[in-house]
Amino acid sequence: METIKQEITEYWARRSGQFSSLRTQELHSEKRVQWTEELLRYLPRGKFLDILDVGCGSGFFSVILASMGHHVTGIDLTPEMIKEARKTADSLGLSIDFRVMDAENPDFPDGSFDVILSRNLTWTLPHLKETYIRWKQLLKPEGILLNFDGDYCRENNNEAQLPANHAHRAIDASLNAAYEHLKSELAPAQKPRPAWDRDILAAAGFRNIRIDRDLSRRLYQKADAFYNPTPMFTICAHNQTEVTEHV
Repeated sequence: METIKQEITEYWARRSGQFSSLRTQELHSEKRVQWTEELLRYLPRGKFLDILDVGCGSGFFSVILASMGHHVTGIDLTPEMIKEARKTADSLGLSIDFRVMDAENPDFPDGSFDVILSRNLTWTLPHLKETYIRWKQLLKPEGILLNFDGDYCRENNNEAQLPANHAHRAIDASLNAAYEHLKSELAPAQKPRPAWDRDILAAAGFRNIRIDRDLSRRLYQKADAFYNPTPMFTICAHNQTEVTEHV
């Protein structure tokens, strides 16, 4: 495994317990309703879908989607996160296929999924161009890629600006230092996002590429424990042959 991926895995392994606790709280908050509404903006209606949740963490999206009746597979590079995800799904009586797997090259047959989605993942991927190409191969014809992310490598947030109950205040100094180090390693290879993503996706053959920069405005009006000070965006791209791009 590459050094950067080892560092990412070790970072999330150390955060897995605290992170899972936060996501469990989020599942029982108004944020679950808000995220469900965001997903429903893009998911095809009228049938149960085969969905790949990439970088699933402790299973937040996987749980929401499985609760809708969809067939969900969740993958994450960090074994500790997959362990937490399985515990969460089991506690809710949900059948979700969780696997330890590299997001950059998921090991599934081509054309396996109606939807591939991720949340706060792609900024951590050293080979984003190759990853988008691989994800396109995994989509069924007319399948969609749904990516919720932010330009985290360019963020410069002051912890003093975060609310007193914010989750990041519980992260110790060594973890914060590891996080900043990861950003410094990843940033040189990245261009401003999401424009960079749009260009990569178009070159990979995705069509009807839509970018929504108002995600944070809808989700994070209140500075609570789940507040994200980094502006988030949504990218929705289609695996189709018709060339109709909207940005």
